[in-house]
This record gives sequence, structure tokens and C-alpha cells, in this order.
Amino acid sequence: MFVAVVSGVGGTIVDTFVFYARIAKLYSKNPDSKLAMPVKDVSKKEVANTWHAARGTDRVHEGQDIFAPKGTPILSATPGYVYKVGENNLGGQTVSVIGAGGRVYYYAHLDSYAPGIKVGDPVNTRTVLGYVGTTGNAQGTPPHLHFGVYTSGGAINPLPLIVDRNTQVLTDRAPTQRTRLVSRKV
Repeated sequence: MFVAVVSGVGGTIVDTFVFYARIAKLYSKNPDSKLAMPVKDVSKKEVANTWHAARGTDRVHEGQDIFAPKGTPILSATPGYVYKVGENNLGGQTVSVIGAGGRVYYYAHLDSYAPGIKVGDPVNTRTVLGYVGTTGNAQGTPPHLHFGVYTSGGAINPLPLIVDRNTQVLTDRAPTQRTRLVSRKV
């Protein structure tokens, strides 16, 4: 294993380059055909299909709402890398993970983030991303995770891909990393 020690702005640039190189490698892989249920202790049969349900007069629902008690752990549905952590008006507190084939997995309405989670973190199907909540436009609704899957062609329905966590077809491997960078900001 090669370890590079880079400091300051140069370290940030190198870290960013390595992150995008890892993302580019994911695009060369086939997308996952099975996704682990992203909410702990929820089975697929408990999920009502909310794909393309009307949302007002001008849009449809591009994901699945998975209901669970507030604070229930949300786990990554697939190996990949944390691509985005932040807030927006619709999703509230959100985390996005990019996985094989360049698919983006969007987790929204989080009550809170997992401690220390940040962009660039490798994840697997055991990685906690955050906790079920009602942030964004989910205020006033029962706590739930909005789970979306996005391809280069747009949103796809995640429900047919979801399997219960006790299913053997899942992998817990995070993407392989050959180089470890240590950034020391001065």
C-alpha cells in the first residue's frame, strides 16, 4: 500500500482528484441489480409503492417512502462513496451515495446524520448514513425515509431492486482502495 502525505491546498486538490478517480472507476461497473433495504428492521413487504404518486399538480414522486419510527438507522443500500451531504427544501437533510454504474442513491428527510459522515467516505451495506426523520417537505408527516435512485437517464423506481437485509445476495464490501491519502492542513 502506498501512502502519500500532502498538506494544505495541495492535499485538498489531491484528495479531490482521488475521489473523482474512484467515482470514474464506479462508472465502469454494472449497476447493482439488488439493493439492501435501507431502513433497519423494515421488510420490503411493509413498503407501500409510492413511485410516481402525485405530488401537487406539477410533479410526481420519484422514489419510495419507507416509514419507520423517528431515529431508526438508515443504512446504505449499496457499496459506494458518499457523494453529497447537505440540505435542500424538498429533502431536508439528505445524503447521496454513488455506486456501481454511476447510480446515485438519495436518502432524504433525515432527522440527523451519522456522526462524522462526509463526502468521499467509502460505504457498504452496513454503513449507517443517518436516522429517519421528517425534515424538508416531510414536516407534519409520519417519519420516513425518501429513497430515490438516479441514473444518467433520470429517476428509476427502487422498489423492484430492494431486497430484505437477510438475503444472501448482498455484499458488504466497500469499493477497494489502493491508495490512502493523509491530508494535513496547516
